[in-house]
Amino acid sequence: MSLNALNTSTAGLKLTQAQLGIVSQNIANAGTVGYVRRTLDPVTTGPGNSGVASGTINRSLDAAALKQLRLETSGAGYTTVLSSVLSQIDKLYGTPGSSTSLDGLVNGFSSALQTLASDPTSAAARSAVVTSASSLASQIGGIAGSVQDLRSAMESQLSQDTTQANRLLKSIADLNTRVSQASDGANKADLLDQRDQAVNSLSALMDVQSVPQSDGTVSLITTTGVTLVDRGNPTVLSFDSRGTLSPDSQYSTDPSKRGVGTITAKTPGGATIDLVAAGAIRSGSIAAELEMRDTVLPQAQRQLDDLAAGLSRSMSDNQAVGTAVTAGGKSGFDIDLSNLKAGNAITLTVKDGSGTRNLILMPSYTTPPASPDASLTDDPNATVVPFTIPAPPATPSASDIASAISAKLGSSYDVSASGPSGTVRILSNGTPTLLAANASVTQPASPTDKGTGTQLALFVDSGNKNGLYTGSFDGGSQLTGFAQRIAVNPAVVTNTAMLVTQTSTEVSDSSRPQALYNALNTTQRTFSAASGIGGVNAPTTSSVSGFARSVIASQGAAAASAQDLDEGQGIALATAQGRFSSQSGVNIDEEMSKLIELQTAYTANARVLTAARDMLDALLRI
Repeated sequence: MSLNALNTSTAGLKLTQAQLGIVSQNIANAGTVGYVRRTLDPVTTGPGNSGVASGTINRSLDAAALKQLRLETSGAGYTTVLSSVLSQIDKLYGTPGSSTSLDGLVNGFSSALQTLASDPTSAAARSAVVTSASSLASQIGGIAGSVQDLRSAMESQLSQDTTQANRLLKSIADLNTRVSQASDGANKADLLDQRDQAVNSLSALMDVQSVPQSDGTVSLITTTGVTLVDRGNPTVLSFDSRGTLSPDSQYSTDPSKRGVGTITAKTPGGATIDLVAAGAIRSGSIAAELEMRDTVLPQAQRQLDDLAAGLSRSMSDNQAVGTAVTAGGKSGFDIDLSNLKAGNAITLTVKDGSGTRNLILMPSYTTPPASPDASLTDDPNATVVPFTIPAPPATPSASDIASAISAKLGSSYDVSASGPSGTVRILSNGTPTLLAANASVTQPASPTDKGTGTQLALFVDSGNKNGLYTGSFDGGSQLTGFAQRIAVNPAVVTNTAMLVTQTSTEVSDSSRPQALYNALNTTQRTFSAASGIGGVNAPTTSSVSGFARSVIASQGAAAASAQDLDEGQGIALATAQGRFSSQSGVNIDEEMSKLIELQTAYTANARVLTAARDMLDALLRI
């Protein structure tokens, strides 16, 4: 009987000592990031389960809480980048209402034009218009340059995050191998903690799911099903960074057209996947950086390009609106296309069996004509019909334009020169029905042209030898990056009288400055759907000053929304962290209470052992 008691108390002492070690380890690591509370499960031994022995060391891991924690960690990584970048964009426009903000400079330019219209003979008023126009152009260019700096920063951060993700994937695969080979329970628990912490860190970069395997390893996949780790075999990620990005540096699935870096994954199975083209990364900081670089920031650039283009063309273009006509039983429009230039798109609104849509007739100086993608025009859903017109110094006549358009439109339309010089008549032969015809036609023949109308090339394209801005696609889109190239016409800077005098007017005539003021503030122009101001896939109609205010408002609203989203996600992450900590973390009070219980149990076992020893000593002395 005493021998059984001796064996039992000895085993109890060993078990209690082991449990004390586990509790002490828990208390010592209470503040260690990634540490999961340990427990020791005893096992019964001996005849009739009369004995006890140390069992296995287990981690008190709540798998559901861990899964939720990783989900919220990915979400927080995404919203943090989103909020940070959108806040930076919003700050670029300045404090609304201040004299140095974008809207303040637009208002300043408007006021300068209004002052000149009231006193066209004032040299000071003319200089004020040039100065305010220069400040506005410079501000637009500065904001656009900063937007591209942010895109380049996203490109750089993507490179760094991809490298970090690669290191984590390799580390997880290595830990998988060590876990499968570990025989010591304490060592295995430590390895599992390290692996979970590495997966958590990876979750901040990209969305991942962990799939446990029977040998203790895990496989990692993205939420879209791309394998990242297969037991001890990691996927190798690479990023071909392009460094500093320009406005025309865009993502394309065609490698020959791609101007930005992409993330390529070589999976354990040997497959090579373009993760960006596959849309495989949907959360985490990497997903946000891709969205910023390829969608949000290019849209911000497009807004600025559209604003710069609208500002330039509002000063220099005639807004041609078709006049409805009926001839020979056919209906259509007469439209004045005098001085038509490459890029001065003509928009026909038509209706047929498929509904209402736009045809964009795009003049070009090249043969064959430049054929832009519809996404680069005002309406991405339009059908673009390019045609060739005579290049400068020739001026295309109405007959030239009509013949070129007719050759492209085919038998559905009758196109001819009609009425006053430069007027083109476009009639429908039945189906489709013509509903409207509009065009924005650049009037000055050159930047130095004083003109015979109220239009003036006040703003020019500094990247094209200070040439006219017409929206041309010859040699590439003139619109792309124009915000960084817009400048005040040097000819106007040198001769400010051009702000007032036309070929046949006096210096006291206020018609030109008044027309320029109206073009900025009241004349309605169409701005592209790609700017995002008019909603999804919808062009917007606004004055130039109104469009500027809409751009500022949209960026402010986006920044505020992103900040709210990030704050909400922060709360969700904190809740997930709290839940995981309560289930799998170390509670000092509980561990101290358990420590006291184990000390008491140790003392009890020691007393049994002492009593058994005394009994054996007494027996031996008999």
